[in-house]
Amino acid sequence: MPIHDWSRVEAGIFHDFHGDWIQVIKHTLNSGVLPPDYYALSEQKAAGWGPDVLALGHDGPTPDAVGGGGTGLLQARPAVRLVEETEPDFPRLRQRRIAVRHASDDRVVAVIEIVSPGNKNHRHGIRSFLDMVVELLDRKVHLLVIDLHPPGKHDPRGIHAAIWNEYWGESSDTRTDRTLTVASYECNDHVTAYVEPAAVGEELADAPLFLVPGGHVLVPLERTYRTAWDGVPKRWRDVIAPPA
Repeated sequence: MPIHDWSRVEAGIFHDFHGDWIQVIKHTLNSGVLPPDYYALSEQKAAGWGPDVLALGHDGPTPDAVGGGGTGLLQARPAVRLVEETEPDFPRLRQRRIAVRHASDDRVVAVIEIVSPGNKNHRHGIRSFLDMVVELLDRKVHLLVIDLHPPGKHDPRGIHAAIWNEYWGESSDTRTDRTLTVASYECNDHVTAYVEPAAVGEELADAPLFLVPGGHVLVPLERTYRTAWDGVPKRWRDVIAPPA
């Protein structure tokens, strides 16, 4: 199913879809995508993640140790259009989403964030979003960001460029004719960003979600998007994707 043009409807319609998509992805992750020692929850954090964030880093299980076969972690680098890395040991202090937790102590190892219009359409929204991203990366929490909204006033070069500039202090030239973004951030002694531009009318590619440095699972975005789309009321489906 191709990505739809969500600018055809008000933000509340996407917000409703957003909630369904979060639930579908969560169920999919818990139904065989994640290794046995991990689980996903739909969570809401008003501000900050507190001390319950687990940064496995080098002290966590290796990719080989967390599972095999269909539920093991993939170790090859994701094949995406852009890969960027910070330098090692870069020091920094400092709506509903999916948090993946390790069963040993129930703390967060990875987060999936689906960007809503409110995250980008005003200064406070983008500031809060970037603060949340920086906090997670500072805590070595792996992150997957899915943005199906075109760049706007507060992210003129796209959401990844805004994140990269905020975290690393350098511009990232990711301009392309594909204006939507799926970006996965792997946290080790440095941060590696795997960026896959997307566009209205194209299908979403499966996206890497890192659970440990060097080990990830693939999140089936197109399949889960299609399932969530089925729950959009026909009245609004006909506006977003007018019948031929």
